[in-house]
Amino acid sequence: MPPVLTALVRRLRHLEIRIRKAVEAQLQGDFHSVFKGTGLEFDDVRLYQYGDEVRAIDWAVSSKGHGTFVKTYKEEKEQQVLVLLDVSASLAVGDGQRSKLDVARDIAGLLALAAARQGSALGLLAFSDQKELYLPAAKGPRAAYALIQRLFALAPVSRGTGVGAGIRQALGLLKRRSLVVLVSDFIDGSYERELTMLAQRHDLIVVQLLAPRERNFPAVGIVPLCDAETGEVRWVNTSAPGFRAGVVADAARREAELINLCRRQRTGFLALSTEDDFVPQLVGLFRHRRQSGRRG
Repeated sequence: MPPVLTALVRRLRHLEIRIRKAVEAQLQGDFHSVFKGTGLEFDDVRLYQYGDEVRAIDWAVSSKGHGTFVKTYKEEKEQQVLVLLDVSASLAVGDGQRSKLDVARDIAGLLALAAARQGSALGLLAFSDQKELYLPAAKGPRAAYALIQRLFALAPVSRGTGVGAGIRQALGLLKRRSLVVLVSDFIDGSYERELTMLAQRHDLIVVQLLAPRERNFPAVGIVPLCDAETGEVRWVNTSAPGFRAGVVADAARREAELINLCRRQRTGFLALSTEDDFVPQLVGLFRHRRQSGRRG
């Protein structure tokens, strides 16, 4: 294994250990839960026992006159996992030490190692405004290391963003219900219809990457700003109150629209800043999935 990849895997292993310990301590469970379905599927019926919930009674079976029966459920089987990763040029922005793309790669690598440890099949679809890299779901350490190496060596061909197009590609590739982790900064429009379809057909987690610099733009006077994706250059007064208020308002609007969309679709949502440690927030998301994602 190349030295650079060895160092990278070592860092991701450290993150995985931190998450697993945190999950075990706080959930009395394990990291495996993230790769499980969020619901319960019907298993069988049994006789009613004192303390059973009334809403669990199977009235159709009980009406046959052989006693009162309640439904029993089992956890959904392990799901195939797809990391749907935005690698467009806007993700190059960060806090000086880490870019949004660095965080995105860490998340994908971490999930790949965790899936390998648990024997789960995980794949990757990296997109800009086109398909940049697709690795079908596979199991085992060798597949995880190959995914990490390919992802961290990836130099996207296009600088544009197409979240909706990326989701459509994923919908065409997934043949059965899967867990999809969609990671992007969502600096794009016209993806609501596609995200809704993805949430309805699959178990979806949305991770929005944020760079504080995009909201709290430094006041440095009149400077040229270059759009990382289109290459368009325009001169703006970064110290002007109107400009600064507009930047904050645009960022807040994008985040609010995405949160509302995820809430309507009952989709897991997590906003991560390049300045923050994302491990505790991932743990919190897994906790929420375990506690509120049960159906029956």
